[in-house]
Amino acid sequence: MSAVTSPSRPAGAVNGTAGSAVRPRFLDLVGAEWIKFRSLRSTWWTLVVAMLVPWGAAAAAAMADYDNWPGYGPDERAAPHLFAVHDSWPLEGYVVIMLAAGALGALAMAGEYGSGLIRTTTVAVPARGSVVLAKAVVQATVWTVVGWVCALGSYAIAQGILSGRHATISLGYSGVPRALVAAAMVAPVCALVGLGIGALVRHAGGTIGILAFVVLLLPQFFSQTKQWSAEVRHLFPVSAFGRLTEVWTAPKQPGFYPATVTGSWLDYLLWPLVAVALAVWIVRRRDV
Repeated sequence: MSAVTSPSRPAGAVNGTAGSAVRPRFLDLVGAEWIKFRSLRSTWWTLVVAMLVPWGAAAAAAMADYDNWPGYGPDERAAPHLFAVHDSWPLEGYVVIMLAAGALGALAMAGEYGSGLIRTTTVAVPARGSVVLAKAVVQATVWTVVGWVCALGSYAIAQGILSGRHATISLGYSGVPRALVAAAMVAPVCALVGLGIGALVRHAGGTIGILAFVVLLLPQFFSQTKQWSAEVRHLFPVSAFGRLTEVWTAPKQPGFYPATVTGSWLDYLLWPLVAVALAVWIVRRRDV
């Protein structure tokens, strides 16, 4: 007589029901987003270009001042900080890293919608807000590292060239640490702004176009000669970068309203916070 055996219960079954899938930890989501980020070959080329262009711009700016040094007057030679800081972190070069960071941040969201991968992601991880936050952690971490490497490298390049004219400026000079931090952190700021725009637009080309317009073009429509216009202009990250990387104070004069250091730091803080919060809200509200 054979014994009757009951069918085995599925692993994880609870109270007679099939067990649900184990909810992934947040660090698991971060690891998954890191794999997505590094698996694309274009990511690494973008990171390399994002560093090389500011370094090249710093070298070009420093060489220009090196060559023009004999023609500078006594006042300019006595105040090398007027150009040594700009040469270390020239806006012309850092615009590239702003756009590169913003583009990769945008593609982290828009790329998944364009490829349809977002459906698989949301099935595997129903907590959509956690997915967005994991993407934000990866983008912020990568671009913070890249930003610091870029900022320190461009400083070293510019100061190495200017040392031939004894026109260097130390990291301890008043305002230089602020400029260094601003140059390093503008990359993660723009990456998170791009992430927010990508969640809103969901189209790679459109997202990058809107990003370029917001970061570069829109601030140019507002001048600093009228107070209301200057206040709008100073709200944008590119304007904040320009103010924070200055170590001199613009003279107060009628019809000119420069940005403040405090307001510029607030731009650096609020733009990424609002962008990530907006991305989380949109992803939770919209259907895939």
